[in-house]
Amino acid sequence: MRLALFDLDGTLVDRRSAFAEAVADLTRTHGYGPDVEHWMLTHLADRGCPEDFARLREVFNLDESAAGLWRAYIDRMTAAVTCRPAVLDSLARLRDASWTVGVVTNGPSDIQRAKIHATGLADLVDGIAASGDIDVRKPDPRLFELAAARCGTQLSRDDWMIGDDPENDIAGGYKAGLQPIWVRGMTWPDDLAVPHHSVDDVTQAIDYLLTHSAG
Repeated sequence: MRLALFDLDGTLVDRRSAFAEAVADLTRTHGYGPDVEHWMLTHLADRGCPEDFARLREVFNLDESAAGLWRAYIDRMTAAVTCRPAVLDSLARLRDASWTVGVVTNGPSDIQRAKIHATGLADLVDGIAASGDIDVRKPDPRLFELAAARCGTQLSRDDWMIGDDPENDIAGGYKAGLQPIWVRGMTWPDDLAVPHHSVDDVTQAIDYLLTHSAG
């Protein structure tokens, strides 16, 4: 069983564009001013969690509950986030070639799974491990191990990790005994080992896996 684990945000889906759209829509529909929008864009740029919305409510003395704000944010993120058809098609080809596909992602379970279902990825993924499931984040190897288990298998040296984050995805993949493929975008730190392979787009990573497996 050949296993390929994928990062979600920045690799399979475009969180950055969806995030800006979701924040703009949330603040507009709730009647919040530019100060609230700026706070959200600044503090949630890398990731968001329910605790952030408790802080938002306190900072601006908002009437809506933190849970209500978090739910509204999830709804808008899932409405805005997309996965390109080319990525979905490539994952389908990988599955057709008898690969097992998993997602290993940092973030609360509810929003990460909502994105996966909203984008059509759920039909192409065998297992999902989010850091919110066990309160362990990449690059901790335990999250990669959980992803493999959710896919019905165990990690092996023949398995792969594909992601855009040098530390969380690539260094974390190495620590978990995986062969990583880096999807370029972030600056590569000088103190990290060079990735096994680098590509400009996740579809190229999948093409590489298909070629590699054929060999």
